Amino acid sequence: MSVAVLLGLGLGLLTAEGRTNRCYFNRTQEYCVCYNLSEETIGSIIQCLSAAVVEFQGGDVEKYITFPIRDPDSSVIETLDSLVIQKVIIANILVPEILLARVLKFFSYTHVQELAFESCVFQGTGDWSDMDGQNLPIRSLSFHNVTSAPLTGQEQAFSSLSSWLETLEELAVTSSRVTSLPCAMGKVLRALRSLNLAQNSLRDGSLSPTFCQGAFPQLQELSLHHNSLTSYHGVCEGMVLLPELWHLDLSQNKLMADPSSSSCQWPASLRNFNLSNTGLDKVPAPLPPSLEVLDMSHNHLHAVDISLSSLKKLFLNQNLLQAVPSIRNYPRLDTLHLDNNSISELPRGEVKLLGRLQDVAVAENPFSCSCSGAGGLQALAAMGHLGQGWPEGYRCHSPAEYQGWPVAQVPLSVLRCDPAAVVAPLCVALALLGVAGA
Repeated sequence: MSVAVLLGLGLGLLTAEGRTNRCYFNRTQEYCVCYNLSEETIGSIIQCLSAAVVEFQGGDVEKYITFPIRDPDSSVIETLDSLVIQKVIIANILVPEILLARVLKFFSYTHVQELAFESCVFQGTGDWSDMDGQNLPIRSLSFHNVTSAPLTGQEQAFSSLSSWLETLEELAVTSSRVTSLPCAMGKVLRALRSLNLAQNSLRDGSLSPTFCQGAFPQLQELSLHHNSLTSYHGVCEGMVLLPELWHLDLSQNKLMADPSSSSCQWPASLRNFNLSNTGLDKVPAPLPPSLEVLDMSHNHLHAVDISLSSLKKLFLNQNLLQAVPSIRNYPRLDTLHLDNNSISELPRGEVKLLGRLQDVAVAENPFSCSCSGAGGLQALAAMGHLGQGWPEGYRCHSPAEYQGWPVAQVPLSVLRCDPAAVVAPLCVALALLGVAGA
C-alpha cells in the first residue's frame, strides 16, 4: 500500500465530477486513467502500476500541502524502480508548487521519461532547494493550457533544478499566454533539442531576450506558430544565436516582409521552414540558404521567383498563383504541391520537368482542358507523378464543352492536340507523290 499512497500523494489525490472514484486500466493500450481518486478508493491505483501511461484527472491537492512526505525506504525505492510507467499526465488540477517541489524528486526512483500537465493551475511558489543536484529520468516535459506565476525572477529555482534541466531534451509550453522565457532558463536547458511555444503571446521584441547568448545551444526544432509575431526581420534577428536550429515553424503569424529583412542572415543549419498561413503576398528575403523543405501554403502569393539549389520539397498550395513556378531553379526538388491556386494549364516544357519529380499535386485549379491543359495532366498521371487528389480533384473549368468534366476523361486526339504530328508526315507523303508523278 505504501507505493499506492506515495503515487496518490505525489501525483495528486483528485476529484472529478461525474466519475466513479477509481482508476481504469486498458490492457490493450497499456493506459490507465484515474478519476475522482479519494482516500477510500486509493487502492484501485495499484492496477495502474503495470501501465505504460498513467493519467490523473480532476481536482486540487491543497489539503495535502502540510502532509509529511519522508524520503522513501529501500523497499519503496525497489518497487518504484520496477515500475514500467513511461509517461504521466496530470490534468485539470490545482497544483500547489510547494507540494510539487517536495514530491518531484520521487520521480528519480522511476523510469518515467515524459511528464505532461494539461489545463492545470500552478499556485504559489515552491522551495526547490531539495532538488539541488537531483537527477530525474524525465526527458520530455510539456505544459498545455496552464496558468502560473511569471517565470521571470525564478533564477534560484532554475539553479536548484539545473541537474535535471540540463538533461531535458523536449519542452512544450503551449496555449499558456506566454510572452517570453527568461534568458537564464534557456542557459540551463543545455541539452534541449525541441521547443514548442505554439499558441502563446510572443511578440517580435521578446525573441532576442529569450534566445539570448548561450541559451538553448543544442536547439534543433522550434515551433512558434500561432503567436503575435509580425516582422520577418525581427524573427530572423531573434534566431541568429541558435547555431543548431534545423526546423522552424512560424505558421499562423501575421508576418510582413519589410525591406530591412535582407540585412539579417538565418542560421546556416536551418533546413525546414514553415511560413504557411502568415499572410505573405510575396516571398520574403532572404530565405535560409540551405533550405530543403519550404512551406508557404495558405498565403497570398501571386508569383514565386526564387532560386534554392538545395530545396527538395516546396508547398505552395492555397495561394493565388496563375502559373507553375519554373523548377529549373530547384535542381534537387522531388515534391511540389500547387493545389487550390489559379493555374489553368501546365506548359509543355514544364510538364517534362515535372515528370522528374516524385510527388506533384495540382488539384482544385481552374484547368483549361485544351491540349496543353488536359494533355499535360494526363501525361503526368500516366507517369505516376500525380499523387493525392487525382483524378477526383482535377476538373475542367473551360472550354464550355468540357466544363465540370474530370480532366482524366477529356478525349485527346492526335490530330486535334498535335497537328504537327499529322501535317508533317502528310507533307512528306505529298512531296513523294509529286516526285513520283514527275
